[in-house]
Amino acid sequence: MSGGAGRRRLVLHVDLNNTVVAADAVSGQGPRAALNTFLSTVTWGRAGAAGEWQWASDRPSLRPPCPDSFSYYSRHGRDPAFTEAGPGRCFGGLHAHHLQLLEWPGRQHDVFSVQGEPSKRYHLILPAFFRLLDTLHREGRAFAVVFRTFGTDLPRALRAVSCALAGQHPQFPALRDVALPVDLTPGQIRCSKREVVLTRGAERLATREDGRKLYDYFSSFEGIGGFQDHFDWWARNQFSSRGGKPLWIDPHDPGVHHIFIDDNIRLDDADTIVHPQPRAVSLIKELALLPSVASTAGHSGYMACLRAAVQPAPGFPHTGSDSSAVSLVSVTEQHWDGNRLPGGLQQSHGKDQKVKSLFPPVRQAVAAKGRAVGRGLPGVGCSAEPFSSSCVVWPVP
Repeated sequence: MSGGAGRRRLVLHVDLNNTVVAADAVSGQGPRAALNTFLSTVTWGRAGAAGEWQWASDRPSLRPPCPDSFSYYSRHGRDPAFTEAGPGRCFGGLHAHHLQLLEWPGRQHDVFSVQGEPSKRYHLILPAFFRLLDTLHREGRAFAVVFRTFGTDLPRALRAVSCALAGQHPQFPALRDVALPVDLTPGQIRCSKREVVLTRGAERLATREDGRKLYDYFSSFEGIGGFQDHFDWWARNQFSSRGGKPLWIDPHDPGVHHIFIDDNIRLDDADTIVHPQPRAVSLIKELALLPSVASTAGHSGYMACLRAAVQPAPGFPHTGSDSSAVSLVSVTEQHWDGNRLPGGLQQSHGKDQKVKSLFPPVRQAVAAKGRAVGRGLPGVGCSAEPFSSSCVVWPVP
């Protein structure tokens, strides 16, 4: 990302569990189990003639590698020991590698680390997130961060970020120079057929009164805070976009760019976690293991979706000079700018394009005019009509 002069203000909506927090208090999963569950959602196979599970690929991927293949998770459910027994053992080496990357170095720290096995502690919030804050600050960007989670880890995550910005993180002491206020009061977003209601402390906003207020609220959001979204509403809507985390955006606003980072953003509108309302949105899918980039674009719904999963993994500690989380934001901005048409409409054209690596060719790929045109999706949250076009760009491992 380049410097901040003349750039749009960023509002980053960031999921917690399995996105920047490799644990889940609701399910009781620690890092080992959370990573196992994650791997089961991105490995694909099918039942053989005798009913035995047969792998369609020995590599994790964002989408099925071939027709009639299904993720292990979709057929067998949550498996916190996925790579330790049964068919998933062939991915044990991958699990061990990334679990090691998650280990907390040095002395125990109760705020920034979480207990795993009796002799192991792991990062609570992944270093890629703190590196992103540091980079945005050094580049002079105006930005805010809004944690958006269905879970219950919000108070602990906010406390950890507050301590990090006070200079207490042993790996990121320079964060003391990031002058962002952290509001430790968790908010709530509750949805119904009639309206969406946001509350935090004495704050209360509802779409029935004025839907624009929610957009203005998040666009002017200061510092770092968080909200617990409405899981029961998502479940009652069969885990589709219709019941997902609402995101308000105005494609004609030149001063603000909203980006949503969540591990459950999917290409299938019937099985995704974000509900754009009412016009356009940029989305990132942060999958921790995969060198993949995809995007979809539409017509009357004014929706643009960029999801990226990079190697080194954005969701796991990265020791190099570049930060994959930083690259995710950079890619999204470039894709948004490179495909914007008059009136805010996003569209893609072109033929198949293969990208052999992610740093920096992925930035060229998403900015290039050539696109691989794929199958359209329903108008998410805005229209039942299919999109007039959509695109998918995949780097080749």
